[in-house]
Amino acid sequence: MPAARVEYIAPWWVVWLHSVPRFGLRLQPVDSTFSPRDESYQESLLFLGLLAAICLGLNLAFLAAYLVCACCCRPDPVVQTKQRGSCCVTWTAVVAGLVCCAAVGAGFYGNSETHDGAHQLIYSLENANHTFSGIDELVSENAQKLQVDLEQHLARLNELFAARGDYIQTLKFMQQMAGSIVTQLSGLPVWREVTTQLTELSDQTGYVEYYRWLSYLLLFILDLVICFIACLGLAKRSKCLLASTLCGGVLALLLSWASLAADSAAAVGTSDFCVAPDTFILNNTQGHISTEVTRYYLYCGQSVSSPFQQALTTFQRSLTTMQIQVVGLLQFAVPLFPTAEKDLLGIQLLLNMSETSLHQLTAMLDCRGLHKDYLDALTGICYDGIEGLLYLGLFSLLGTLTFSTLICAGPRAWKHLSSRDRDYNDIDDDDPFNPQARRIAAHNPPRGQLHSFCSYSSGLGSQSSLQPPAQAVSNAPVSEYMNQAMLFGGNPRYENVPLIGRGSPPPTNFYVSIPVLGCKPSTMELHLQQPRVST
Repeated sequence: MPAARVEYIAPWWVVWLHSVPRFGLRLQPVDSTFSPRDESYQESLLFLGLLAAICLGLNLAFLAAYLVCACCCRPDPVVQTKQRGSCCVTWTAVVAGLVCCAAVGAGFYGNSETHDGAHQLIYSLENANHTFSGIDELVSENAQKLQVDLEQHLARLNELFAARGDYIQTLKFMQQMAGSIVTQLSGLPVWREVTTQLTELSDQTGYVEYYRWLSYLLLFILDLVICFIACLGLAKRSKCLLASTLCGGVLALLLSWASLAADSAAAVGTSDFCVAPDTFILNNTQGHISTEVTRYYLYCGQSVSSPFQQALTTFQRSLTTMQIQVVGLLQFAVPLFPTAEKDLLGIQLLLNMSETSLHQLTAMLDCRGLHKDYLDALTGICYDGIEGLLYLGLFSLLGTLTFSTLICAGPRAWKHLSSRDRDYNDIDDDDPFNPQARRIAAHNPPRGQLHSFCSYSSGLGSQSSLQPPAQAVSNAPVSEYMNQAMLFGGNPRYENVPLIGRGSPPPTNFYVSIPVLGCKPSTMELHLQQPRVST
């Protein structure tokens, strides 16, 4: 941002915002002149907030209509396939996330610019307040010295010089000079009321700016968290996260429109002030400070004469005359009245201190310091402040677009997740390629194999006859094989033991029980003969 200049020039965005037409609540045109205490002007700024509220209502109505259509209308499965729906939802989430990041970036920049502008305004107000309070303090100190301290010294000298009329005339002349200085000092403006108003304005600005900055920072974090939850919900295919995204999106949408209303009203109102700040200050300082003094500080330059020049010149001349008189009394009266030396030296010291205060007062009353503070304040509020508000308005618009998109994409994502769950339910639970079966198997460890032999039997036999005969197994080759497996880093598994070398052949007879349809319950036994394997 540009530094303080000799002349203030309103930037183009201030002129553009000032040209926005103003209407009251009854749609009557309102003057765009900055007058914050006028009710019609306040209504025109409130009307801008109502426009944002109307846009919010239209946005919610559109989203409600879209959600009803998306939930009630069933798309043609031939036209819209699952892959197209999933791809559309994914790309919508990606675009919404990118727009959200861009919005938060613009918001961070705008929040920082507005914060810097507000702090520059507060700093300039504090500097001006320090100058005004310093002027009042110097004036009161000099008046106190000349009216009280000087009068005490002159009273004692009048008693000492009572016999010398010429010395008494000198003291009276000095007393007249001091009275003239006090009269000139009393003619200077008193800035006590101005400092009180500036202090109040600075405190209010700092209080509002702190909570404004903190509120926007929390809003940025909320937007990022909602976008993160949306991406996480789509990645994990979680309906709970998706529902949280929809609820958070509605909340963020409301906050975005509310921030847009506040930003637009603040930007337009501030632009009205920045177009003609001198006029507003001149109108509001009438009755408190003379117009000549106000113009001297607003239009500081070589062509503008100081309204304090005469008072300061009289002050300087009176002090110089009094110092000459004191030097003369020290030279001629002290040899005759030695006791008067102490009071004369006290008067000389007082006049020297008053001269030092005069130089400080002249520097403080000069227009260049206060005019620089004035330009710095205008730069902070009209350049950095309004520019930051415009970026915050852009953040609000992008935020409404982002969360409207996420809300619209919510039903599609929900249907995609629901159809995916239905497809899983259509698959047999015993299918090893079923993802749900794999998830269930991961949580439920497999138990041991349970052999069941079920058949329809008649009176010819019992199920015990179907049990295979016990097999005698030799452990010698098994242990040898297991030791070899463990030697090479394997696990001793019985299923890895070869059949040959176990010491017993496989069973020769096995029975298969097959129910025969259309007949009485009976057992159809197949006797399968298998040749023995010689060992």
